[in-house]
Amino acid sequence: MPTMPPGPASAPGAARVAAVDLGATSGRVMVAEVGPDVFRLTEAHRFRTPSVRRDGQLSLDFEALWAQVAEGLRRAAATGPINSVGIDSWGVDYGLLGADGALLGDPVSYRDDRTEHVPERVWRRLPRDELYAATGVAHQRFNTVFQLAAEPVERLGRARTLLLLPDLLSHRLTGGIGAEVTNASTTGLFDVRRRDWCWPVIDALGFPRRLFPPVVEPGGVIGELTAEAGAATGLGPGTTVVAVGSHDTASAIAAVPAQRPDFAYISSGTWSLVGLELGRPVLTQASRAANFANELGVRGTVRYLKNVIGLWLLSECQRQWEADGQEARLGPLLAGAAALPPGEARFDAADPRFLSPGDMPRRIAEAVAEAGGRLPRGQRETVRCVIDSLAAAYRDAIVAGSRLGGQPVGRVHLVGGGSLNAPLCQATADATGLPVLAGPTEASVIGNALVQAQAIGAIDGRADAALAGPRALVAEHFPATTYQPGGAAAQPTQKEQP
Repeated sequence: MPTMPPGPASAPGAARVAAVDLGATSGRVMVAEVGPDVFRLTEAHRFRTPSVRRDGQLSLDFEALWAQVAEGLRRAAATGPINSVGIDSWGVDYGLLGADGALLGDPVSYRDDRTEHVPERVWRRLPRDELYAATGVAHQRFNTVFQLAAEPVERLGRARTLLLLPDLLSHRLTGGIGAEVTNASTTGLFDVRRRDWCWPVIDALGFPRRLFPPVVEPGGVIGELTAEAGAATGLGPGTTVVAVGSHDTASAIAAVPAQRPDFAYISSGTWSLVGLELGRPVLTQASRAANFANELGVRGTVRYLKNVIGLWLLSECQRQWEADGQEARLGPLLAGAAALPPGEARFDAADPRFLSPGDMPRRIAEAVAEAGGRLPRGQRETVRCVIDSLAAAYRDAIVAGSRLGGQPVGRVHLVGGGSLNAPLCQATADATGLPVLAGPTEASVIGNALVQAQAIGAIDGRADAALAGPRALVAEHFPATTYQPGGAAAQPTQKEQP
């Protein structure tokens, strides 16, 4: 791994890196100052993820996204020299490049309904159990394998390269072509044992091999900025783009401040990803039946997890209430829900009916009624119902993951935006019967920056250092808050003993 001398920074020996972190609803660019004894974050730019409906499809407006990322990097560069850039985002969505290297249209959003009946078509060519045994990916109708099968034949024929979203932005910055493994592992086209493309699946489904670029592990250097990208971003010549854990959950889990191995994690944002960190994939039929995914992590790890629709439920409720002319600020909603006891109303938070935008309070009420519960009345009870249902889904996923993965769980680390949701953290501790350590909130940014700092030599990058050192750095600079089962007062977490 090449080592670059860190540029000027306020802390001796520290590097200054730009972390681009893209979520399905919002994105941000943050500057991280990282060294053996320092870890500081400064927000440079925050923006809404630009989506657009074109030709009847919900798509990502890629040029608008690039403009926002470039603006964020310009603001980061204005604060001082930047040593490197890393990009993480959600998984599965991609762009297709033609023979001239140009993008063949905007990436279609995973929330679009074009894959509604595609999985059944794919399984006729490659049975579902065989697909799971080969790739270890849980079934979601928006998986890349199904999106690619939904592509028009003519467009697929013109395509020469498939790039997942972070790789597409890295290509815009450097001209480099590659597939970072943590994101590639979400596609349903990747061999999680070999950490490479699953050619038997690709061939069986008739996808051209030319579409799939060489893979790169987190910490690999993609390249330096092109002159055009340097002019667009204001970054200095020689700024390096590093492959981080480019799936945002991979970066978030790299930042879990665990100092003991007996932990489960919840990466809580628009989605909730609930699972365990393992050293090997679990490809059994029992695992497939439970719809667990084997997604790859940094330093050779496996993120054994289950997808649960997360804070999207609350944000869509807020959007609907505001559209109906009601006040719907999150703080008062959570305070009102916290004042209520856990209710009898529950629904399956993994139900795909909640995937698309729409009238979320109505859909929640319908799901509660189908489950035989008492319908929530008003905003407070609806929010309480969402919190209780998410906590129950977290508990079920942790219990099943521990059993299937053969790894005991003694504590839960909840990172991401949900770590600020005190009622959700407490409900999770109560539901699981385990202490919940909440934070850091900016976990994906922190994990992104950690991999960059290791890659350029600002902190220990030895393979045998694995994640223990970086996680200790996170625990020191971003203390978690502990929620005990039974409603004990939340307390700052003391440093754990290994």
